[in-house]
Amino acid sequence: METSGRVTICDVGPRDGLQNEPETLEPAVRAELVGRLVAAGVRAAEVASFVDPRRVPQMAGAEDVVVALDRIEGVVYAGLALNERGYDRLVASGLDEVRFAFGATESFNQRNQNASVQESLATALRIVERARSGGIRVAVTVSVAFGCPFEGSVDEGRVLALAAELAAVSPDTILLADTIGVAVPTQARRLVSRTVELGIPVGGHFHNTRNTGYANALAALEAGASVLDASVGGLGGCPFAPRATGNIATEDLVYLLHGEGVETGIDLDALIAVSGWLEGVLGRELEGQVYRAGGSLSS
Repeated sequence: METSGRVTICDVGPRDGLQNEPETLEPAVRAELVGRLVAAGVRAAEVASFVDPRRVPQMAGAEDVVVALDRIEGVVYAGLALNERGYDRLVASGLDEVRFAFGATESFNQRNQNASVQESLATALRIVERARSGGIRVAVTVSVAFGCPFEGSVDEGRVLALAAELAAVSPDTILLADTIGVAVPTQARRLVSRTVELGIPVGGHFHNTRNTGYANALAALEAGASVLDASVGGLGGCPFAPRATGNIATEDLVYLLHGEGVETGIDLDALIAVSGWLEGVLGRELEGQVYRAGGSLSS
């Protein structure tokens, strides 16, 4: 496939994955998950969410997770913030990157953040400017960029207009999220390609709800994406998006990319072992395929 030959995979399992689990793992266990991922070669991870624990109790104790991390130089430890209070908490914790997310549609954004799209866009612009002046990496995710559980199909022009306003303040990355897993490769390729033209690094965040997530990830890479989100074991969903299921599994994505000649820097066998460990922690079989089938014919 025609790509730059290397991609950064950000494992969002410790945040986006665990936020949808019925039980809340202790901060030390969440920090251990991050450590195991890093030991497998993951060089970017979403480790915590600085949101109201009353709304997302699985993410309570974000600061405790950060304190428990055994930080490794060269790894980007990121956290999610959905408002400036969350941003202030994240900065105080000492994480490397803030990730801000907002929806491309009014219905989703009101349910997820209790704000209009324009209000959240204004917050995003302020957070980008604050992060850049403070020397912190910043990424902005446009959620439901391909389809909304409440409004249906999302106009590509609407997403591009939001991306253009974001590009004007130069975040480190703009991520396009298929939050409910409705996109197909043609859509992913086209929207990523047009966003890349804005001159800011672009990433893709794909869910595998309709079994198109991996094809969409490849299409995004072909279109110029430099970052792909994935979740160990395929954990995930969205508490505010009905019927949204898991993210693409990190180990499945790594298997696919390595087969296509794309470097990730991740040890697949070590990553598979992380999913096996996490299965024991959660007490259930995970959604990923490769950790059960094995990473090679000899496994």
